[in-house]
Order: sequence, then structure tokens, then C-alpha cells
Amino acid sequence: MMERFANKVVLLTGAASGIGRATAERLALEGATLALVDINADGLDQTVQTCRDSGAEVLSLVGDISSESSVAEIIESTVNEFGRIDVLCNIAGILQFKDFRLTTLDDWNKIIGVNLTGTFLMCRDALPHLLESQGNIVNMSSTASLGGHPWTAPYSASKGGIQAMSLGIAVEFGKMGVRCNCVAPGSILTPIQDAFELPEGADPKLLHRIMPLDKMRGPEQIASAVAYLGSDDAAHVNGTVLKVDGGTLA
Repeated sequence: MMERFANKVVLLTGAASGIGRATAERLALEGATLALVDINADGLDQTVQTCRDSGAEVLSLVGDISSESSVAEIIESTVNEFGRIDVLCNIAGILQFKDFRLTTLDDWNKIIGVNLTGTFLMCRDALPHLLESQGNIVNMSSTASLGGHPWTAPYSASKGGIQAMSLGIAVEFGKMGVRCNCVAPGSILTPIQDAFELPEGADPKLLHRIMPLDKMRGPEQIASAVAYLGSDDAAHVNGTVLKVDGGTLA
């Protein structure tokens, strides 16, 4: 395994499961020093232990990225512990499948709060440190923001917002030495899929909109993409959205 992240401090959210866990484990194998964040303390502990078993130095941070004060504490704790932030990976996210007509304002606010506002807060507060280190950001969009996707209006809106914000950050800070890119997963097997239940009366034919050409694959596929974009191998990649979806939207 390459050590593209040796002597690099990576701050990663959503580390307790799914894509976040797979990415943390991949970066640990590549030599990263890790600050891992999640609101799920038990799942986070498992990821932290796996990464430490791989030889990584790890800081465990239980926190809610939708809270401005919590994000401030996350950034402060990371810098106090390691002295720097080289890469920010915003992977934390929540999903709900629901008929648009039945989506409540609370549903909307919760999903936007974690996915979009949380990513905004993490990027904003980490940027001064990333400018100092000449680091980069990898944000998590979704194919749900790139094409019509049934039953996920708040989620799709949040991921579209992340994509647009990321491109803005790339332009605003690119000449200052900070890159910002997105990964747009689709058809990935993770615990977030446990939220899936066909809404009552929904047309099952719409499922073809979210199925890959080959098969569903595991979160390690996205971990590989994040590792590439966060590494110096992608030094000339800025403001891109890398679709990793098995051809769902081909």
C-alpha cells in the first residue's frame, strides 16, 4: 500500500460507518494521522481501533457537525493535538426516502442541517488551517444531485448544495493553494441504505433510476476515490465532481 498521506493530518467526518469508516481505514493504511469525527460514539470507537491497529495515530472526536459550537471544538481539538490540518474529508451525512408530499419541514431542516450546513461549517472553520498547510478538501456529493432521483428531495437538495459550494470554494481559494473537490457516489452498499423503504403507493419502476449497470459495490470504492483526490496525485485536480456510481447516470 502506498503511503501518500505520510506526515499528513486528515480530519474526517462520518467515521463511524459506511464510506466514512472505509475511508478512514484506507487513509490509515496510507500513513495518515487521523482526526475522526462522528456523533455515533460506539461506531466511532470501532473505526478508531481498526485504524490504530493499522499503525495510525488517531484522535477520536464525538461531535455534531450541524452545531456551530461543536464544529469549532472539533477544529480546535484537532489543531491542538496535531498542530495542523492538511486534508478535510466531509463524509458525514443522513438520508431519508419519503414521498415529497409527505416531507415535513423538520425532515428538510434535519437533512439540510447535517449534510449541507455541517459541510459548510467544517469547510469554513478548517480553511484558515488549510491555507496555512496548503491542503485540500474532499466533500461528499451524490448522484442524487446530478440526475432526477425519486423520494429524496431534501437529500438531493443538500448534495446539490454541497456540490455548488465546493466549486465556489475551489475558485475562491485555488490560487491561494487550497483545492476542493467532490465525490458523487451512487449504488454503494452502506448502512445509509438501511433507510430505504419504498414509499406507500410508489412506482417501483422508478428504481431503475438508481441502479448501476453492473452491480452494487462496497464503500471501499468511494474510499479509493477520496484517497486519490486528497493526495498529491490529484495536485492538478480542483473543482471537479468525480462520479463513482457503476454507470447509474451513464
